[in-house]
Amino acid sequence: MMNYLLEVEELVTKFYTVDGVIHAVNGLHFKLKEGETLAIVGESGSGKSVAMMSLLSLLPTPPAKIEHGAAYFTRKNGRRVNLIQQKYHELNDIRGGEVGFIFQDPVTSLNPILPIGKQISESLIRHLGLSTREAYEKSIELLDRVGIGDPKLRYRYYPFQLSGGMRQRVMIAIAVACNPSLVIADEPTTALDVTIQAQIVDLFKKLREDLKMATIWISHDLGLVATLADRVLVMYAGQVVETAKVDDLYERPMHPYTIGLLGAVPGMGMERSKRLVSIEGAPPDLMIPIHHCPFTWRCSRVEKRCWETRPPLIELGGEHEVACFLYE
Repeated sequence: MMNYLLEVEELVTKFYTVDGVIHAVNGLHFKLKEGETLAIVGESGSGKSVAMMSLLSLLPTPPAKIEHGAAYFTRKNGRRVNLIQQKYHELNDIRGGEVGFIFQDPVTSLNPILPIGKQISESLIRHLGLSTREAYEKSIELLDRVGIGDPKLRYRYYPFQLSGGMRQRVMIAIAVACNPSLVIADEPTTALDVTIQAQIVDLFKKLREDLKMATIWISHDLGLVATLADRVLVMYAGQVVETAKVDDLYERPMHPYTIGLLGAVPGMGMERSKRLVSIEGAPPDLMIPIHHCPFTWRCSRVEKRCWETRPPLIELGGEHEVACFLYE
C-alpha cells in the first residue's frame, strides 16, 4: 500500500455572503506522492486557489467555512495529521515549516514595512530555532540561491525597492527556507512578463529537484504545466473532472471540458488556417447547489442522466480518472 504525503477527501468549502451562499469547492479529493508535482488547472472561479488555501486555513472566516472533508498530511516525524482539524498553534508549526505557500501577488503578500531579509529570517527563527545571526546568514544564502544579486545589500531592501520578478524570488525563498515537504504555488508567474516567467519556472524546477520536495502548482497556463508537472488535475465548478499523468492527459484528454481547454491552446506546429476551439456558454452560478454534472450547460455530448446525477470519477487505467458518464 502506497503512503501518500497528502490525501484530500471530499473537501467542501462555502462562502456565506450577504447575497447568498457560494459553493466554491464541492467534494474535492486527490492524493499527492512524496516528491511529486501536481498541477491543478481550470478557468477562473473553478475553486483551485480556494481549495488549496482551505487546506491551511488561510481563508477569512467568515465568510469562508469548510463544511466537510479531510486533508491528511504526513509530517516529517512520520505522524499523519488532518490539516482541517488542527488547532491554530499546531497548524502554525506546519505552515511555513513543513508546507510552504507561494502566493500569486507578492506585492500584497510581503510586509511593506519590513526589509525582505527580516521576513525570511522570521520563518527560520520560528521554525528552525536559529539565532538572529544564524538566521541572517541563512537568509543571505537563500537570497543568493534564488538568484538575487548582491544579497547582503538586498537583505535590507524593502519590497517596493524590488522588481516584480525579484519580489517573487523573495516569496520563493520564504516558502523553501525551512526545507518543507510540500510547496503550494498559486499561479506565481501570472503577473510577470514571459522572460521573467521562464526564469522563475527554471528556478522552481531546480529548487524542487535539490530539496526533493513535493509541489502543487496552480495555473491557467497549460503550456507551462506540460513542462513542469508529473500529474494534472482538472477542476471545474469546484469539482475534479479529470486527473491523469501529464503525458497521458495531453495525448488523450477524455472529459469534454479538458478537450475544450487543450483545444484552445495554440501549438507551435499548428496550421495558420486551423481555428482554436472555444467552449460555448458560461460557468454555472455557484450560488446554486449543483447535484448533477456541472458541465451539462456547456457540453456538446450531454445526455439525460447528466442532468439527474453527478458522475463519479471513473478509473480508466494508468492513474487516469474522469468524471463523465461517457466512459462508464
